[in-house]
Amino acid sequence: MARLPLLRLFSLAIRQLLRDARAGELRVLFFALLVAVAASTAIGYFGARLNGAMLLRATEFLGADMLLEGSSPARPEQIQSGKELGLQHAQVVEFSSVIATDNGIQLSSIKAVDGVYPLRGQLKSAPAPFAPEEAGGSPKPGEAWAEARLLTALNLKVGDTIDVGMKTLHLTRVLTYEPDRAGNFYSLTPRVMINLADLTATGVVQPGSRVSYHDLWRGTAPALETYRQLIKPGLAANQRLQDARDGNRQIGGALGKAERYLNMASLVAVLLSGVAVALSATRFAIRRFDASALLRCLGLSRRETLLLFSVQLTVLGLLASLSGALLGWLAQLGLFALLGELLPSDVPPGGLLPAIAGIGTGLVALAGFALPPLAALGRVPPLRVLRRDILPIPSSTWMVYGTALAALGLIMWRLSLDLLLTFALLGGGVIAALVLGGLLLLLLNSLRRLLARASLPWRLGLGQLLRHPLAAAGQSLAFGLILLSMALIALLRGELLDTWQNQLPKNAPNYFALNILPADKQAFTDRLIELSAQSAPLYPVVPGRLISINGEPVQGIVSKDTEGDRAIQRDLSLTWASDLPAGNSITAGSWWSAQPTGDVPGVSVEGKVAESLKLKLGDHLVFTIGGVNREVQVTSLRKINWDNFQPNFFMIFQPGTLKDLPATYLTSFYLAAGHDQQIIDLARAFPAVTILQVEALLAQLRSILEQVTLAVEYVLLFVLAAGMAVLFSGLQATLDERIRQGALLRALGAERQLLVKARRIEFGLLGAVSGLLAALGSELVSLVLYRYAFDLVWHPHPWLLWLPVIGALLIGGAGVFGTRRALNASPLTVLREG
Repeated sequence: MARLPLLRLFSLAIRQLLRDARAGELRVLFFALLVAVAASTAIGYFGARLNGAMLLRATEFLGADMLLEGSSPARPEQIQSGKELGLQHAQVVEFSSVIATDNGIQLSSIKAVDGVYPLRGQLKSAPAPFAPEEAGGSPKPGEAWAEARLLTALNLKVGDTIDVGMKTLHLTRVLTYEPDRAGNFYSLTPRVMINLADLTATGVVQPGSRVSYHDLWRGTAPALETYRQLIKPGLAANQRLQDARDGNRQIGGALGKAERYLNMASLVAVLLSGVAVALSATRFAIRRFDASALLRCLGLSRRETLLLFSVQLTVLGLLASLSGALLGWLAQLGLFALLGELLPSDVPPGGLLPAIAGIGTGLVALAGFALPPLAALGRVPPLRVLRRDILPIPSSTWMVYGTALAALGLIMWRLSLDLLLTFALLGGGVIAALVLGGLLLLLLNSLRRLLARASLPWRLGLGQLLRHPLAAAGQSLAFGLILLSMALIALLRGELLDTWQNQLPKNAPNYFALNILPADKQAFTDRLIELSAQSAPLYPVVPGRLISINGEPVQGIVSKDTEGDRAIQRDLSLTWASDLPAGNSITAGSWWSAQPTGDVPGVSVEGKVAESLKLKLGDHLVFTIGGVNREVQVTSLRKINWDNFQPNFFMIFQPGTLKDLPATYLTSFYLAAGHDQQIIDLARAFPAVTILQVEALLAQLRSILEQVTLAVEYVLLFVLAAGMAVLFSGLQATLDERIRQGALLRALGAERQLLVKARRIEFGLLGAVSGLLAALGSELVSLVLYRYAFDLVWHPHPWLLWLPVIGALLIGGAGVFGTRRALNASPLTVLREG
């Protein structure tokens, strides 16, 4: 017979697809692909847009998208490069100076800003101390805005004049919030903001003055990245370039964990959908063995037969993928509508890349999971038309599993972009499947002993499992994967939310008190107790600078733009403590109480600073403190929870090391709203103490974490949908056999109620075993993920012991419901069809 033209073959494939559109396996296959693409697309869009939204919110902590900071003005070519790229530019100059009034003098931190500052976020000010704040504006030439604590210290009011150097300025507003000062808790002096145009007239900034110059930039991401690449190679030793991710640990940590969770949840949804595709495609192929044999008898070649069915699945896959991409896009639009009050108005749309990637994920999943069973259709012998017991030659095991693993690996790599993690997860998954599969076969064999003594419903239910042990083991692994994935996603969601809620509890410290003099220490502590304030311990603070490591100057050791580089460019706040502070954990070495006192005092170093300074236990460090050099030895490394709003330190010295040096004290405390007058009274009672309010920063961080929390909860819907696709595709895969078996038993006199009980026992046992596997797997997988992916502390989860019960109820109920056709089909009709 002549070859069938490609167009007619395509037309025949479409007609057959339309005819079979109501077939159960096609519906499940379409739904599984729809879920896979929708999950991948929605999370791709949502992750990209949420990341952009949170970064936009995070830029408020810089007052710009990018910040060039240095102790000297930016070079003209650095400014010109940014302007040529179309970036918006603002300038800020910061320095310390004495504010003089008729009532006295006060050392203050002066900030000179131009008229366009800030580029992100808004300045907030009030017409009087602790009056309702208003957003917008900035000091005009001749004006000054000052914090309430300066007015308190110098007994000033709005309308008075102050002298900054040689310039007299009118105090017009009370400064309440600066977006780019949110994370700077350790400024010891009150802030005064002036207009940049008045800076020269003050005469304060002279050659050799200690001044910080900030150039703020705002623009599109490509332009900002181009600017970074242009100027970074030529940055001076005293210059540093940073963006929102560099500038805030709390945001960086929340963003990183949210992105990893979203990617992992997307991967789980796609993996479950892939399993559903494989099960549905297998049933699609088996149900078309007869049609394939008939087509071969009518003259189609093996290649044409295979192409015919491949066209059907490809068209179905394209329709499902396009529908899934649209559904994913609509899903993320709906969520962003719900989050409208939390997100900036100019969130980037996300582009076409997530949709294209989602469609690609669906097609790769279809090819990888459906190709092996589809290949069998080309090998069905024409003789099957006469003898239905003839089956096609089975595909190579390497082809079946190798293709699926390759597709899964490609999808995992796209979602994680981590080749090592992809290989680790694939290898671990294969090993786990083999081990658990072997254990399942042993368990099923052990159940044979119960068969003879069991009642009739139990014999029927158990017998169905024992007659096909490999199929039962495969189904149990598939159902176990559903329960494991859902338990893992729910478990991580709970742990992440608990972690985020714990890092910013409702009573997180909202005030920092600095520069507490030793003579005021006890009185200040008593005053906080009177106010019922929840306070951290008082830590002594001595400013000092690291100058050498093991006898070598520190400048020749540290890498640029690292924590260590930033640590050596300024004085550090050094402290000592006999007990390990809250939120700190020892990662190497030991704390003072667990070690003897040596000739050289000890120091405990924060882990990331130690890494960038290339420090190890036993290294000798020299600090210059008040003109005196002190040598110490590294005795421990610490990991710090920077999110707890407690006083944290890079260097903690052994008690007694700095006792002969003058020190002030530092603490943080929480005071409920409505105590503004008490704070004013506290500031007046201790005029030397600097009290910083950080409520605005806490509100910003809580807003960001609320966004992340909603994202985490929302993505569970996709995992749930994918799990249901696997569940019903697994039930559909054995439906034909169950229909024939049910018809035969009913023809032999079995009552419907007996068959229902047998189904409940069969699927209940399958669910209980799956739940047991899921509980064990969840604990093992969570142990790895907690440690290496999410930086969480692992602990056992007793509630996972309920998974066997949940599995028995869920899969038992779904099994009876999903196979009800096997009980309703007419025995006569089924037996006639053979």
